[in-house]
Amino acid sequence: MVRFGEIYLKGLNRPYFMRMLVERVRRAVDGGHVWLSDSRVYVSDLTDMAEGIQRVTKVFGVHSVCIAVEMDKGDFEAVCNQAVEVLRDHQGTFKVNARRSDKRYPKDSPQMNRDIGEYVLQHLPHLSVDVKNPGTVLSVEIRDFAYLYTNAVPAVGGMPVGTNGRALLLLSGGIDSPVAGWMIAKRGVSVSAVHFYSFPYTSERAREKVLDLARALSESLCGIKVYMVPFTEIQMRIHERCHSDYTTLIMRRYMMRIASAIARDERAQALVTGESIGQVASQTMEALRCTDDVAGIPVFRPLIGFDKQEIIDLAEKIGTYEISSLPYEDCCTVFTPRHPATRPKMELILKGEALLETEALVEHSLTGMEVFEM
Repeated sequence: MVRFGEIYLKGLNRPYFMRMLVERVRRAVDGGHVWLSDSRVYVSDLTDMAEGIQRVTKVFGVHSVCIAVEMDKGDFEAVCNQAVEVLRDHQGTFKVNARRSDKRYPKDSPQMNRDIGEYVLQHLPHLSVDVKNPGTVLSVEIRDFAYLYTNAVPAVGGMPVGTNGRALLLLSGGIDSPVAGWMIAKRGVSVSAVHFYSFPYTSERAREKVLDLARALSESLCGIKVYMVPFTEIQMRIHERCHSDYTTLIMRRYMMRIASAIARDERAQALVTGESIGQVASQTMEALRCTDDVAGIPVFRPLIGFDKQEIIDLAEKIGTYEISSLPYEDCCTVFTPRHPATRPKMELILKGEALLETEALVEHSLTGMEVFEM
C-alpha cells in the first residue's frame, strides 16, 4: 500500500498528479500490478517485496509504503482474527489505529479501535495496550476492502517528477550539485544535466565519476539525460587573455551561456546549480548576480541557504556523497586564481570578455558535446 501526501492539497487537477504518481510507481517497481483506488496506490505480484518497497520509497510524491493484508471488510470478526495474526509475533505494547474511509461501514473508527483492541487482548494476553507510546501500532483501514498493517516505511515525499516543468542542472563532480538536482526534482521537476570537462586537465575518471553521480540520481529522477560539454578551449582563452582575479567568474558566465542554449533545445524553463551563498568566492551575492546576467532564464539554487554540513548530510541520505568524494578533479578546479574577485565589477568582466570570441567559443563547445541517457 502506497500513500501520498502533498497531492491531497491539489484541487481539480488532482487526478493528473495521481495518474503521474501511479506511472512513477509502476516505473520504479518494473513489474507487478500497480493500480489506484480510493486515494491509495496498490502494488501486488512482486517477486521481491522488500526490494519493491525500497524502490517505491524513493519515488517523489510517495509519503509512506507498507505491506498490508487485504481482506473482505464485511465480516468484522474475520478482521479481528486477522488483527490477532498480524500481532501474534509482536511483544510489549500496542494500540489500534482504525480509519473508516467508507462511511457506510457500520462501525466508526473509535468503535473499531475498542473492539479490535479488546479482541486482541483476549487472544494475545502477552500484549498490553498503550495508546500514548505503543511499541506497535496496528493500522486498520476500511476502504473498498479492509487493510491491516503494522510497519509503514517513510518515503521521500514531494511531488511526482514531471508535474512541474523541466530544468537543466549544472552537474559538477562535487557534493553540492547532485543534491541540488535531487531537491528540485522532489518538487516535481524533470531534470536533465550538463557537465563541463577540460581534457586533458581533467581525467577520464573525473568524467566517469559524473556519469556515476547521474546513475545514482536516475532512480529518483525517473531517468536523466547528461550533456557532456568540452570546455578546455574556453578555459585556456580565458586564462590567457583575462585578468586572473576574474577568470573563475568569466568561466561561470560561459557555462551559463552554454547551459542556457542547451536548455532552450531541451525546452527547460530554468537552470539549477548547487551554489550556496558565500561558500566560495564565486558564490557571493555580487558574483551570483554577474553570472545570472547572461543566463536568460531563471536560475534556481535549492541549497542557497544551506551550510556545508547540511549538504553533506543530505548527500549521504540520497547516496551521492561517496561518489562525490572520489579524488577526481572537475574543470572548476583547473586554473583557479589565487585571489578571485568576491565583489566583481561588471565593467571589468565585460572588458575581459571583449577579448574573447564568445559566439565562436560557445558554438565550438556545443558542437563537441556528447549526450548520455541514464
